[in-house]
This record gives sequence, C-alpha cells and structure tokens, in this order.
Amino acid sequence: MKGPQPVRIFGLSIVVTIMSLIVAFAYGAQGSMGALKALALCAILGILEVSLSFDNAVINATVLQRMSEFWQKIFLTVGILIAVFGMRLVFPLAIVWITAGLNPKEALDLALNPPTDGSPTYESLLTAAHPQIAAFGGAFLLLLFLNFILEDHEIKWLTWLEKPLAKLGKLDMLAVVLTLVGIVLAAEFAASEDERSTVLLAGILGLVTYVVVDGLGSLFHTEEMIEESEHTGPSELAKATGKAGFFLFLYLEVLDASFSFDGVIGAFAITSDPIIIALGLGLIGAMFVRSITVYLVRKGTLNEYVYLEHGAHWAIGALAIILLVSIGPHVNELVTGLVGVAFIGAAFITSIIRNKREGDNDEPVALEKETTPVG
Repeated sequence: MKGPQPVRIFGLSIVVTIMSLIVAFAYGAQGSMGALKALALCAILGILEVSLSFDNAVINATVLQRMSEFWQKIFLTVGILIAVFGMRLVFPLAIVWITAGLNPKEALDLALNPPTDGSPTYESLLTAAHPQIAAFGGAFLLLLFLNFILEDHEIKWLTWLEKPLAKLGKLDMLAVVLTLVGIVLAAEFAASEDERSTVLLAGILGLVTYVVVDGLGSLFHTEEMIEESEHTGPSELAKATGKAGFFLFLYLEVLDASFSFDGVIGAFAITSDPIIIALGLGLIGAMFVRSITVYLVRKGTLNEYVYLEHGAHWAIGALAIILLVSIGPHVNELVTGLVGVAFIGAAFITSIIRNKREGDNDEPVALEKETTPVG
C-alpha cells in the first residue's frame, strides 16, 4: 500500500501560504507599513507559529486517530476555520472589547489604528489580559501532561523518570491535586497582588474545562464502544463517533486555544497589526499545523516513532510551566519554541535509535530460523 503523498497533504497549505503572502503584500502596499515589510512579517509569523505548535500537531494526531472519519473531516474543516478566524483574530479582539469595555467595531478600529495620544493600545490591552489567559491555558495543559505522565504506559521514553511517576500515578486524583498546587503557586508567587483572585479563578476554570471535556469524551466513547461490540463484536480499532467524537472535537479546539494564545502574544513582539497576525499565524501557521497533523496520522508516524507522543507531552508540560511562570516575568517566545523543538527532536532521534536496535536484534533471530534444519 502506498503511503500518503506529501504534495496532496501539504498542497492546500502551500496554496494558502502563497495567497496569504500576496494579500499581505497588497495590504502593506496600500498602508503605511509597506509591501515588502508586510510580506516579510507575514512569513516570519507563519514560521513562528509552526515552530511553536509542532508539539500541538503531535498531540492533535494522537487524538485524531481516535476519531471517526466524519469527525476527522469536521476537525480539519470547521476546526481550521475556528483556529484561523476564531483563535487568531476574533479571540484577541474579544479579549480587548471585553476587558476595555469596547464594542467589536471599536476594538477592531483600535487594532487597525493605534492611538498616538498615549491612551491604551490594542497590544497593551491584550497583554494586560495575559495573566488570566496564561493561568487558564497553563492549568489545562498541565493537567493534560500530568494525566499522561502519571499513567503506566507499556512503552516508556525516559524510563528512569517515567517508571517512578507511573507508580505515583496510582494515587487517585494526583494529577488534579498537582495542577491545583501549580495554580496556587502561580497565583501566590507569579501574579501581582491585585491579579491573584482572577488568576486563581482562571486556573480553576482551565482545570474544570479539561476534566469536563475529556471526561465526557471518554464516557461517550466507552458507551459507544460497548454498543458497537453488542452488534459487531469488540474491536480495538473502534473510533469515537457521535457524542464521543463531538467532545473530542471540543477537546481539540480547547487544546488549540491553549497553545495558540501564547503564539498570539508572541506575535506582538513582531507586529501589532491584526490583519498580518491573522494571515501569518492563522492562515499560514494554522494550516501547516493541520497539514502536519494529517501527515502524522496518514503516515502512521506515531506508531513508527513511538517516543514522539512522549516527547510531545513533555513539551506540553514545559509549556504549561512556562505559561504559569509568565504570569509574572515575561518569558521569551524563542525559549518556548526551542524547548518544544528540543523535546520533539530528542524523542524522534531516540525513536530512530530504538527502531534500529530492535531491527538489529531481530536479524539474528530471522537468520537462525532460516538455517535451522527441519525435522
């Protein structure tokens, strides 16, 4: 069976990238930014988003494998619209119009026309909301990481660390307890005095969101697998459908939100123009992240390179801690991206070494069987 054709999987992303760069060029030419500068900023933001979100693509792929073909298509169509326009354009605007008491039109006008009289800018208003968003996203991602790392997996990557953590994971609700401790520590030591209550509330909401969405997805997936087994017999290849697929879809969208806001905030170190951010982060970056997700699923990369899922979860754990720490001091987005790339890269390399070692171990056995006399 032929493997997936990269051109088919990444073709749409390439077309969207070209179109986005053309739109950025035209947009810059008609404004004060300049065509070449707008083109360069759009390209840089696209690269930034892909580098920051590769671990997101790996986790997306692990969840997408559990979904039926119908819900996979929903995520890759409706989901991409939510990711592009919802999280990279509407969500930041919504934060500004809610926190500043502006209506949507005023918030968009503020984003497109920065004030020169010293009044708060779109960037400053969005950055001011960072502690609450970081607490929500940090708590959500931390619980995701802890639930994975405290579970006893047949395959372990950092064995010396994951084995004792799996033993600790036998303590009921330990992941929730540790996440709550993380939220309290962030509120106490990272947040300013007047932000502590909102940081605590946002962190608890992040924890509750994960528990509810993940729990409902697991509940309906189990019920549907039982129902399916009554008609067709048990199957380990059963896919989440119906309500289970819907909740997994919601789970992926919340997960994407937790990842994407960090990229949106980081984008302001490059430009505050919402149109360029939407084109670079949203259309180029998010489309390529989706294409990478599809490629990982279609090619079976997670089955071939078995430590990738572990590396992605360790990267998520690092990102969760960085988000909670960044409630106080600013953490450079380059650090966030490099940490994620380091974990994914290390997992990929060690997976190759493992595959080679197992291949070498299997070879003598095969030779021995071929040369063993029969009878």
